[in-house]
Amino acid sequence: MSPNTDFTAASQLQMPPPLQPLVITECKLYRRRWTTLALFVLCSMCNAAQWIQYSIITNVITKFYTVDSFAVDFTSLVFMISYIPLIFPASWLLDKMGLRFAMVVGALGTAIGAWIKVPSADQNRFYLTMIGQLVVASSQVFILNLPPRLSAVWFGPKEVSTACSIGVFGNQLGIALGFLLPPLIVPNSDDMDSIASNLSIMFYGTAIISTVISILIFYFVKAAPPLPPSMAQAVQKSSNSNDPKSFIKSLWRLIANYGFILLLISYGINVGSFYAISTLLNQFILVYFPDSGEDAGRIGLSIVLAGMLGSVACGCVLDKTHLFKETTLVVYAFSLLGMIVYTFTLSCGYLFVVYLSAILLGFFMTGYLAVGYELAAELTYPEAEGTSSGMLNAVVQVFGIVFTLIYGWIFKLAGDIAGNLFLVVALVIGTLFTALIPSDLRRQAAQQKKSLVN
Repeated sequence: MSPNTDFTAASQLQMPPPLQPLVITECKLYRRRWTTLALFVLCSMCNAAQWIQYSIITNVITKFYTVDSFAVDFTSLVFMISYIPLIFPASWLLDKMGLRFAMVVGALGTAIGAWIKVPSADQNRFYLTMIGQLVVASSQVFILNLPPRLSAVWFGPKEVSTACSIGVFGNQLGIALGFLLPPLIVPNSDDMDSIASNLSIMFYGTAIISTVISILIFYFVKAAPPLPPSMAQAVQKSSNSNDPKSFIKSLWRLIANYGFILLLISYGINVGSFYAISTLLNQFILVYFPDSGEDAGRIGLSIVLAGMLGSVACGCVLDKTHLFKETTLVVYAFSLLGMIVYTFTLSCGYLFVVYLSAILLGFFMTGYLAVGYELAAELTYPEAEGTSSGMLNAVVQVFGIVFTLIYGWIFKLAGDIAGNLFLVVALVIGTLFTALIPSDLRRQAAQQKKSLVN
C-alpha cells in the first residue's frame, strides 16, 4: 500500500460521520418534576380565581359600581376575548423560549393585574377593574395551555396523563376559589363602605399571594430536565424546530388533521358550555333562590370540586388503560346527562337537589378538560403539545363567548329552562362529533416503537 493510500485511509477513518439529528435515547425522571408541577398548579390557581370573582357576586358588583349585569359579565368575557388574538404568538413563544419563560411571564402578569385592581375598591373606579382583568386575562394565554406541555416535558409515559390532569387541577382549583371566596369575603350589603372594605381585602389577598407564587416560580422552575422523561419526548425534542416557518407549518398540519378538527369542535362545545354556566350561575340561581348569593358560589364550588376529582380520576384511567377515545366519549356522554339533570332540577325548589345535580354535571363536564388535552396530544403527535392545546383553548374561547351571550340572551327572553336546553342540544352535537373521532394514538405508537427498538 502506498503512503498516499495510507494517508487517504487514515483520513477516512478520522472524518466525522455526516451530521444527523441527535436523538437522545437515555431517559430519566427527576424529583424536581413534582416541584415544577406544584408551582404551576399554584400559578394557574391564582390566575383562574380572578376569572369569575366578579360574576359570582354580580348582585353586589352592580350595586357598588352602578353598572349593569352585562358589564359584570364582561369581567369574565374579557378572559375569552383576549385569548383569541394572543394565543398564537404565545404558543410560538412557548415553543421558542420554553416552559420556564411561559410560566414566569404568566405568573408575573397575573400578579401585576392583581395589584392594578387593589385601588379599584372605589365606586368610581370600575375602569381599573377592567384594566386589571385585561392584564390577568392576557397572562392566561401563557398558563392555560401548559398542562400537556409540562407533563410531556417532565413526566414519564406511565404518569403523563395523571400529571396533565393535576395541571388542569390548578385551573379548576382557582375557579373553585373564585366561586367560594368572593361571596364570603364580600357579602351582599347596603353599606357601600363595608363593600369597599371587603373588596379591598379580597384584592390585597389575591395580589400578595400571586406575587409570592411568581417569585417562587422565577427562582425554582427550570425549562426542562437534562434528560427527557420518555422516548416519545426524546424524538419530539429532536424533531421540533424554533423556526417561525416550522411553527406555521405545524399549525397547517393540525388544521389538516381530521380527528383533531372534530376534537376542536366537540371540546369547544363542552368547555364553552361550562364557561357560560359559570359566568351566569349567580343570575340563574337567584331566580329560584333570591337570598342565596352565597349558595350560588357554593354550587359553583361543587361543580368545580367534583370536576377536580373527575379530572384526576380520568387521568389515572388514561394512564392505566390508554383508552383515550373511549374514555373521552364516555365522559362526554355523561356531561350531556349531567346537563339534562341540572336543567330540570334547578326549578325543583330544593337547594340540596341543585347541589347534587351540580356535582354530577361538574364531575364529567370539568373532568373532561384533561381528557381532551391528552387526546389532542395523542392525535397530533409529534406536534408540540403547547400548539395543539393552544388551538383547543382558542376555539374554547370562541365557543365560550358565543355560548355565554346566547345563553344570557335566551335566559332573559325565555327563562332558565330554555337557556339550559340550548346547552343540552349543543352537547348532543358535541357527543356525536366525539364519536366520529378516529382512535389514532400516535404518541402511544411512537413510545411503543422506540421501546421495541431499544
